[in-house]
Amino acid sequence: MTAGTWLAVGLVVLIGAALTLAVIRWLGSVRPAASRSGAAAAAPDSSSEETEHAHRPLVAFVVNPTKPGIPSLREAAVWACAGQDLPAPLWFETTPEDPGRGQSRDAVRRGANLVVAVGGDGTVRGVAEGVAGSGIPMGVVPIGTGNLFARNVDIPLGNAEKALAVALSGRDRAVDIAWLEIERADGVIDESEHLFLVIAGLGFDARMVAGTDENLKKWVGWLAYFFSGVRHLHGPRMHVTMEVDERASRPLKLRSLLIGNCGKLPGGLTLLPDALVDDGWLDVAAIDTRGGILGWGQLFGEVVLQGFGVRSQLRARVGRMDHVRGRQVVARVDHPVHVQVDGDVLGKASRVRARVDPGALILRVPDVDDAWD
Repeated sequence: MTAGTWLAVGLVVLIGAALTLAVIRWLGSVRPAASRSGAAAAAPDSSSEETEHAHRPLVAFVVNPTKPGIPSLREAAVWACAGQDLPAPLWFETTPEDPGRGQSRDAVRRGANLVVAVGGDGTVRGVAEGVAGSGIPMGVVPIGTGNLFARNVDIPLGNAEKALAVALSGRDRAVDIAWLEIERADGVIDESEHLFLVIAGLGFDARMVAGTDENLKKWVGWLAYFFSGVRHLHGPRMHVTMEVDERASRPLKLRSLLIGNCGKLPGGLTLLPDALVDDGWLDVAAIDTRGGILGWGQLFGEVVLQGFGVRSQLRARVGRMDHVRGRQVVARVDHPVHVQVDGDVLGKASRVRARVDPGALILRVPDVDDAWD
């Protein structure tokens, strides 16, 4: 080869080497950038996982510790939350002085996204009072005597695990609550209103609840109320003046006056057939009997027929129940009588005022497609 040829080959080799070195340096600079880009892409995933973890719903249980089976139920609650990848639940116990209101408010302050009442109607009422108006849903695991509220909203009875599943995985439903203002015999009005979810009553039904033997309730459940009722069948009647939405009624002579948010009772009885827990109305039943056992027998037959959608059309009845509805009910009696809300006796009253609070409680209920035994 000539000298010119060698010179040309040398230049090609030098240029090739320079290009090769440039490519190697460029690749070296790109790979770290790509690595940094990959790390940046991975970072949001990690952050997303942490954010998801931080926003997992926190469940609080407010429990009546006197009910049977609470230790095993607590274990089941912890496992159920873990099974749904939820944080360890908060656990509060009620006391005779505070049946649930203070504990549920404490749970909300501590960040609970769901508060579950575990107990009877008294516990459910206390928890409802604590969370009403907050937008925080309430679940119910009914382990009481009557379980009236759970019965009216189709929450499973007699199976705590199914009720727990509804509380954790059911749908949210806005339901009404009601408030009762009580005026005592001396004209003093209670400092705060009393919440009720099912029924408030004056007269016979409140005397029946007040006279129920607690030990008997443990043995025979809600039938204990029946035995107490038999003892009070011949109790005194009361003279009542009533206003419904500021419309005055004629003076009434009654055995019992019931103001309901919903109307199903144990034993398959329906006391207030038109009452719905989310209709924005209070349903009132004015009950009277004459003729001793005959009147009570006729009244019981009327209640049974109501459950089948049949209303008595008899004009001359020795046992009768008249219905009216409104959003506010005021009743005054001629002498102080016992008053109760959802099975809790609140002493005696000479006047009461009830009002409905539509949609104030968010309740966790079964999905419409679920069928519970």
